[in-house]
Amino acid sequence: MMKKRPDINELKEKAIKIRSTILKMLQIAGSGHTGGSLSEVEIILTLYKYEMSHNSKKPEWEQRDRFILSKGHGCPTLYAVLADCGYFSEDLLWTLRKMGSKLQGHPQRNVPLGLEASTGSLGQGLSIALGLALAAKMDKKDFRTYCLMGDGELQEGQIWEAAMMASFNKLDNLCGIVDNNKIQIDGFLKDVMNVEPLAEKWESFGWEVIRVDGHDVVGLMDAFDKVREIKGKPSVILADTIKGKGISFMENKASWHGVAPKEDEVEKALVELKKQK
Repeated sequence: MMKKRPDINELKEKAIKIRSTILKMLQIAGSGHTGGSLSEVEIILTLYKYEMSHNSKKPEWEQRDRFILSKGHGCPTLYAVLADCGYFSEDLLWTLRKMGSKLQGHPQRNVPLGLEASTGSLGQGLSIALGLALAAKMDKKDFRTYCLMGDGELQEGQIWEAAMMASFNKLDNLCGIVDNNKIQIDGFLKDVMNVEPLAEKWESFGWEVIRVDGHDVVGLMDAFDKVREIKGKPSVILADTIKGKGISFMENKASWHGVAPKEDEVEKALVELKKQK
């Protein structure tokens, strides 16, 4: 049965708000990962506002869908979306990366806050997601598991070990998503270590592959609808995105991978985002 879809214009406006929040969080923190946080906004937003079954008032609900942010450095986006969903007060966002904060520079498992796993060591998230999906099958539970990976992260061998195991166990309750922004900290993937052809690689490991514009919320919802229809094997959504999406002077710039914006840069960026409404 088709899920009821949120208002598309509201979702697009929410994406602009989330980007604004991310920039402010990083500027206050004085450090963090800007480019990849901005590229994954529509992906995480669509997961929480449309695709996943979850309840911020009952964060430990046993049948909740699980989300693993394998590219843990992109956590500002996840934190902003979780706050918007009511898992915690927005005030907590401004403590990002501060000593003693529950919102560190990489996620630390805290289920009441909506954080399912401690991640950040690249390549490990899909293995965590695999374990959750396999446990659900063994325990005959209906929850689904989603794992967002960076494209540069696919250079890690552990990703492909997990991919092989997931296919072998026919985990159709597992959905991987690749934030395919084509840039890592050292530059463009094609110049550092090319991971293409991605579709053929995942297919060869026994996964169903769906490719989509990662900034198109309608396309993402269509992709998640297709994933739910796949039986007998895991699925991966290759979401083509733009590093630093939404900010002209950040887009497609490797230099914005792990740098926080300064106050004047945030002001300039917010003017751009306001014009997108």
